[in-house]
Amino acid sequence: MRAQDLPNFKDMPLVKGMPHGTAWGLWDKDGERDSCGSLNLLTPENTVQAKQEIKSGTGVALKSESPIQIYQRTSPLTSPSWKHECIHHPGFSREEPRHEFKDLGEYGFTAFDDVISINTQSGSQWDGFRHWGHQDTHLYYNGLQHSEIPDPAHAEKNGIHQWSRRGGIVGRAVLIDYASYAEKHGINYSVTSRHEITIGDVEKIAKEQGVEFKPCDILIIRSGFVKWYNNAGDEERISGAKNGHEFAGLAGNEESVEWLWNHHFAAVAGDSITFEAWPPKAPYRLHDHFLAMWGTPIGELWNLEELAEACKKEKKYSFFLTSAPLNVHGGIASPPNALAIL
Repeated sequence: MRAQDLPNFKDMPLVKGMPHGTAWGLWDKDGERDSCGSLNLLTPENTVQAKQEIKSGTGVALKSESPIQIYQRTSPLTSPSWKHECIHHPGFSREEPRHEFKDLGEYGFTAFDDVISINTQSGSQWDGFRHWGHQDTHLYYNGLQHSEIPDPAHAEKNGIHQWSRRGGIVGRAVLIDYASYAEKHGINYSVTSRHEITIGDVEKIAKEQGVEFKPCDILIIRSGFVKWYNNAGDEERISGAKNGHEFAGLAGNEESVEWLWNHHFAAVAGDSITFEAWPPKAPYRLHDHFLAMWGTPIGELWNLEELAEACKKEKKYSFFLTSAPLNVHGGIASPPNALAIL
């Protein structure tokens, strides 16, 4: 279904057993169950249109290091670089990344392999549709059940490999730089508090930046979390990222839900741990709506610092974005491996 054919939020068809606003079935085709949600909006025709955003050719990797450059345990916590593994001591008992070297000398070669072990939620990531279910019904996008997630018989459903199969994530993206806007307008807040970025804020920033939202866009919001983390001391980092479970982000409320759906974004992303103001509040948990009800990917912990500077310099906050998620069959989430091209 094309963006122009999607119903407005208030006109969405009812899905039995689910709250109003559930998009299950909208992208099912010929009796085949959909696993890609709003990524279906990113068609080849959309990609051709999105390439018109490339003006200067400036490329920005949305991490300040190579996606596979691994944190060394001997490095200081205060290293200013933002690797995939920059969040040390991640919350919710998530594992820290491990990088091991395997010397092939015993086989007569002057060579090394490396073994990388990560929790895909511990660094820059895309949340896939197996990551988060609807918290009241316990169902995942398009009716996938919690018990089916680890079952190999259901690996085809909602797996991150489906995104790779369709050619990754490619399209027009827009940056809403809330951190710079707040600094300019004297808005004081902590990124490790439940500070809400409202839809009114988003629209004001878009107007100041000269951003026009278009259907199928990838919406990216800079809260300032990465900037804070890079400048924070070790104790602040551990307290804020591991022990504290409050984060600034987009407000979850009726206005947000309707506005987000009616703009028909293909995906959303940001630099915060949770994208939405955390902890979320029922019945407008944005994770519920994005991941479980709509099938809309959420990018989290993206490094947007260099991108914000490039957008400011070029006075242009829309750009061409590519992302190559891991091709892991039945995968839950993935590093984004994302590039912005202005």
